Amino acid sequence: MFFALKKVIGGMLLPLPLLILLMAAGLLLLWFSRWQKSGKILISISWLLLLLLSLQPVADRLLLPLENRYATWSGNEPIDYIVVLGGGYTFNPNWAPSSNLISNSLPRVTEGVRQWRRYPQAKMIFTGAAAGENPRSSASVAAEVAESLGVPREAIIQLDQPRDTQDEARAVKQTIGQHPFLLVTSANHLPRAMQFFQRAGMNPLAAPANQLAITSPLNWWERVLPSPVWLSHSERAIYETLGQTWLRLRGGDLDSSQPGE
Repeated sequence: MFFALKKVIGGMLLPLPLLILLMAAGLLLLWFSRWQKSGKILISISWLLLLLLSLQPVADRLLLPLENRYATWSGNEPIDYIVVLGGGYTFNPNWAPSSNLISNSLPRVTEGVRQWRRYPQAKMIFTGAAAGENPRSSASVAAEVAESLGVPREAIIQLDQPRDTQDEARAVKQTIGQHPFLLVTSANHLPRAMQFFQRAGMNPLAAPANQLAITSPLNWWERVLPSPVWLSHSERAIYETLGQTWLRLRGGDLDSSQPGE
């Protein structure tokens, strides 16, 4: 119950649902109250924020500090395990395996497989429970994609009970102890994920995937026109900032708290 409540509250604090609610409140004030000026101000502010968060320079400026914390992994330290954290997925047996990994998941898995080719002696660990009424877990779907990309089944471990990053850290520690490992997740999620794993008593090596904040050249119209793509970048920045704020407010040990991603 707490897990579902956390997801609902966190989802409502993201830009699109929050700003739609504020606009709706402004419209109610305009149509059904004498607070006409307040309604106009609320709608105008909400519209302006939605516009700004949908522009590439604003969105990626918000996201960049999170993604710049860790560089793409290219080290040569000995590695026993490559841990790939779960993300968005579905399961349709008629689709190509990779099509079942949605949002942030496919880039995580492909980076994990790329790193495994650098460390073929390592085992890959995929985490993530089944979501909703899905017949397959996030871990099993990601493992299937890795196997389709050439990783042998005997090199894959599935941890299909964890529901969030905190659970994933606990499960990984129980599985591998203090063995050296790469932690692969989205670049914007990695700073918070590293905190969870460090609080669990481990010392992961950060391997970011799915970098989103663009600093390389773009067409000028892509920078000036609002887009749902850039709004999703703002959403990730705000989501992770909320998560890190919650983590700081809780403080203490990992074992004394709840939710992760």
